[in-house]
Amino acid sequence: MSVANTVRTTDIYAACEQALLCADPPFKSQLCAELYAFWMNASDQERRAAMVDTGASEIRTLKSPGRPDAPELVDARQLAKRSLGSPQGRIALIHSLAHIEFNAINLAIDAVYRFRGMPAEYVEDWLRVASEEGEHFMLLHHRLKSLDTWYGQLPAHDGLWDMARGTDHDVLVRMALVPRILEARGLDVAPPMIDKLRHMNDEDTADILLRIYTDEITHVAVGNRWFRYVCAQRKLDGTAVFQDLLKEGANSAYLRSPFNREARLQAGFTEQELDVIKEMEREYKEWQRLKTASDG
Repeated sequence: MSVANTVRTTDIYAACEQALLCADPPFKSQLCAELYAFWMNASDQERRAAMVDTGASEIRTLKSPGRPDAPELVDARQLAKRSLGSPQGRIALIHSLAHIEFNAINLAIDAVYRFRGMPAEYVEDWLRVASEEGEHFMLLHHRLKSLDTWYGQLPAHDGLWDMARGTDHDVLVRMALVPRILEARGLDVAPPMIDKLRHMNDEDTADILLRIYTDEITHVAVGNRWFRYVCAQRKLDGTAVFQDLLKEGANSAYLRSPFNREARLQAGFTEQELDVIKEMEREYKEWQRLKTASDG
């Protein structure tokens, strides 16, 4: 069934629900591409009509989006660490990236499905992100097949969707933590990974990572844009809100230097926010050190 046909007869949220609950990764990627194409080809009137919440899809708290039976999801600490210098290590890296991109599709579609009443530009931004994340997944999917393996062969963890569950109550919190913390992490780790792959003459994988890295700068920028929009709507100091959220729970655990300052600035972070990120990382490391000493 085509998502575009569904949108024409119901609403954008019902179509997003269909894509979100789809358990087949390549088909989910296709649905997201169709959904974005529908949106870009629709008139302003059609877009406004599609954004009317008809009640065709109830906003549900999802323990998990649609996903295949494999990979097996385990605690991140159970995942084997493999050297990138071995064929098995490279397969593990590509598999891990495919899992990240599959989750990123769900996170982008969920941003539209869950947070209704946002401007049409918000819907367009996140439909584009979902479509591009689907393209990223398919590039990695085909790369795995070229190496005689597949997505699902290795175990993975559920940390990305854990963050989705923890931010499903407020668009401000979702925008603050998912694109600006989780996705921004990719801006830090991708360039050295690309260099290492090129050094090992794996140009095919390096080229895929470069494409993902380039797109992810714009995806983080989308998160920054809408985080600031909601802060402005609520008359909040965005930097202070961001710092407060990083102090909650284990949110700062995702902060790991060195940070790619140039890419983060390009993606819309301010110098003040980068200072906050570095300070919150330092505080979290100190908290960990004291906790380890106390437990010992």
